[in-house]
Amino acid sequence: MTRTRQAIQGLLLFLPAFIVIFGFIFFPVGYSFWLSLTNKHAVFPHYEYVGFQNYAWMASEQDYWLSLWRGVIFSVGSIFFQVLLGLLAALLLNEAFFGRGLVRGIALFPYMLPTIVVILLWKWLLSASYGPVNYVLQALGLIQAPVVWLGEELLMASTIFVAVWQFFPFVVISLLARLQTIDLQLYEAAAIDGANAWKRFRYITLPALRYVLFVVILLRTFFMFTKFDVPWLMATGGGLQVLVQNLPVYAFRRTFRFMQAGEGAAVSVSLFLLLIVLSVVYFRTYRREAGS
Repeated sequence: MTRTRQAIQGLLLFLPAFIVIFGFIFFPVGYSFWLSLTNKHAVFPHYEYVGFQNYAWMASEQDYWLSLWRGVIFSVGSIFFQVLLGLLAALLLNEAFFGRGLVRGIALFPYMLPTIVVILLWKWLLSASYGPVNYVLQALGLIQAPVVWLGEELLMASTIFVAVWQFFPFVVISLLARLQTIDLQLYEAAAIDGANAWKRFRYITLPALRYVLFVVILLRTFFMFTKFDVPWLMATGGGLQVLVQNLPVYAFRRTFRFMQAGEGAAVSVSLFLLLIVLSVVYFRTYRREAGS
């Protein structure tokens, strides 16, 4: 009787957490799967079960594959430069110099700004008509005429740049926290043995950052592949939206512009499954390298 009572008490203690997890994770994911199997309208309540018809449509839709490709370009490009710039900044901020605390605070500033503020700021800075960026570059003689940073040719590059500028502090915070825990005696011993700065970084710093880099890259992969606000806000109006349209933006447009909630759900489910596959491959590759 005592064990039964303890089991009931344990279940009751677990129940609030289960309700929260079910309500915010399992139910929305399950509802999206079910919705992707219907032709549900985004406004009207009527619908019918169509099976995998939405997935068949998606596989034959050129806009879907273009959105997937643009999403890969945006995500991989922004993740690469976030990690590279974040690593360089973390190494610099880990050194002792006058005003280091102030510089650390300034370096984290972009990450604390709301995305809408960041987008409005950079769209003003990069404006071809009155943007300070073109003015400074022309004053320095680096360009002869204003560059259309937000035009067809450079919109994707500008979107990646803005995403890198806003989110690289996340990498800085993560790596800097690990750098501060490395024993300085390791560097002193390596310097006595004749190791230069590159060898100390390669054989001491980089192995120490290995696990943190694994988590950072994994998290940034999830965040950037599902990023909606930056691509959507960088190309508002006109026909430029499609130039930086990734799968989240495409799912949103299918749902609320074309009113096809079932098709939008199918696109969202495909992105969810893609991230699951990437995670499995990433974990297996990392475990294989860690075991070798």
